[in-house]
Amino acid sequence: MAARFELRFALPDYLKAVYASFPLDIATYNGDSSWTLPMPARFIIDRRGIIRYAQSDPDYTTRPEPEDTLAALRALGRT
Repeated sequence: MAARFELRFALPDYLKAVYASFPLDIATYNGDSSWTLPMPARFIIDRRGIIRYAQSDPDYTTRPEPEDTLAALRALGRT
């Protein structure tokens, strides 16, 4: 899904060596040689399929506050 929605990023060469030292073979796991990882993302989609809230960031340490997500859900519930 990350590839389909273009929510992935390619690891730079300097990180490929680091990841290659882990017991996880990213190329095998991904099923290709892209050396990509998914971006963390959150979407709130209403019953009609309309995206009402979206957040993603290639920096995996940047995430929305849970309260932001809850506020978006509450707002959707009022409409």
